[in-house]
This record gives sequence, structure tokens and C-alpha cells, in this order.
Amino acid sequence: MRLHHLMLFLHLLGVIVWVGGMAFAWACLRPAAGALAPPERLALWVAVLKRFFAMVWVSVALVASSGLTMLVATGFARAPLAWHAMLVSGSLMIAVFVSIWFGPWPALCAAQAGQDWAKGAAALGRIRQRVALNLLLASITLAVATLGLAFQS
Repeated sequence: MRLHHLMLFLHLLGVIVWVGGMAFAWACLRPAAGALAPPERLALWVAVLKRFFAMVWVSVALVASSGLTMLVATGFARAPLAWHAMLVSGSLMIAVFVSIWFGPWPALCAAQAGQDWAKGAAALGRIRQRVALNLLLASITLAVATLGLAFQS
């Protein structure tokens, strides 16, 4: 097995966990959780996101390290243009996640602990908006990764 194959596997594994988790949370869990009363809804989201964000940190490490390893091994000058575009969009996605981690995530935890349902709902809304942005960036990245490489062949 070549290093590239191992890095590609780790890269895709990280992407699938991260983007798949966001898609599930945004499109499936969010609408279903709306049926819960605010105390239960916030408790659910804090418990879910605590576990998911731990997985996202691992995914970010996998995606970033494997992507950079493949880019360096190929050489920046020889790498397809799509790889450079993925580096930019992936970096933006990481920045959005970090903004969630240091912004609305601690606010959500504090609101849930203090039973401030209005502040918790506001923090959850900010997380939802940033996850939607990251899903859009992920879709663009996926298009660049597949269609961008196809047009270069």
C-alpha cells in the first residue's frame, strides 16, 4: 500500500464523520428535537454536541494532516488546482468549526447549566447557522474535489 492510499483513506474517513455528522444533526436531529420542551432540547443538544465535537476534533486532525501530507508528497507546484482550492475551503471549514467551539458552544453549555432557555436557544441558533455554512462549504469542496479534478483530466 502506498502512503497516498493510506492518507486518502484517513482523509475520507475524517470527511465522512465530520460532514455526515453535520448533515445528520442539521437535517434530522434538529427538526426532531424541536418537539421537545426547551430544557430537554438544550440538554439533548449539549450531550450530542459534546460527543460530536470530540469526533470533529479528531476528524479535523485527520483531514488536515492527511490532506497536507498528500499535497506535500505530490508537491505544491505539481498538485492539481482542485487540491489548492480544497486546502482553502477546508481551512475555512476548520475556521468555522473553531468559531463554534470558542463562541456559541460555551454559551450554549452555560445557558443550559444556568437554565437560561432563551440564551440557550440563541446560542443553538448561532451554531445551526454556522453548521449550515459549513455544509455549504463542504458541498463546494466536494464539487471541487470531484468535478474540478474531472475537468482537469
